[in-house]
Amino acid sequence: MKRKIPVFLALGGLLAIYPVSAPMGAQEQKPTVKIPEAGVPQIMTLEGMYVRAAYNNEGYAIIGYKTANMSVGDEWMLLEMGTTVREGVPSFSLKRENVSLETPDGAKLPLPSVDEYRSANLAALNNRANVARDSINYFPPMASQACRIGFFSELDQRALPWDHVEVSQNRACLGRLYFKVPGGIKYGQHWLDVQFPKSLVRVPFRILTKDEEKLLDKNYKDIRKQVKDAFAPPKKKG
Repeated sequence: MKRKIPVFLALGGLLAIYPVSAPMGAQEQKPTVKIPEAGVPQIMTLEGMYVRAAYNNEGYAIIGYKTANMSVGDEWMLLEMGTTVREGVPSFSLKRENVSLETPDGAKLPLPSVDEYRSANLAALNNRANVARDSINYFPPMASQACRIGFFSELDQRALPWDHVEVSQNRACLGRLYFKVPGGIKYGQHWLDVQFPKSLVRVPFRILTKDEEKLLDKNYKDIRKQVKDAFAPPKKKG
């Protein structure tokens, strides 16, 4: 498996951006970033415009949500997900009930059943994801073996759906998640919650408005630097 091993910086994801107006005649100021409170101890990272990750001492999870950001108003959300455990952590069985979605209104949505997924006929959504997907192949160095997260599959696929996947420090597990969102996907702050044996990892992602998308695209490097600086470890005293 082709792997990209990033430098793990203590970054927060781009979750809310606010333009700052400058006085008349003054140089335009850069937008500022608001980082949400996960409510659990963890580090959040930004690996791309629509790629977010979070990890603690036990587990690591990453998502690509470009397709979800293109599906506002649709009832079904598709997320690309990757996960592993940190070096030295025992392997464990990640089950369907260990993964859930929190929406901007605070609702917590479980993964649907395989039957619900198949009856929804999501071929168009999957095709959209095949075209629009961003790579989420960013894992800690120990995770070098490809691993399928197979909670879902179609009837005509050779691969069968699984209710669990064995996650270990050597395995980079990847797959698609689907959530049925009552009332349709809305703009705002979302969280993908992944329950590890001893801790919860919450991956933040924001469904962006068109204006937020434009602002992010224009100022991506500066915003990433702001977040990096905000989470930089304190300098050692000489």
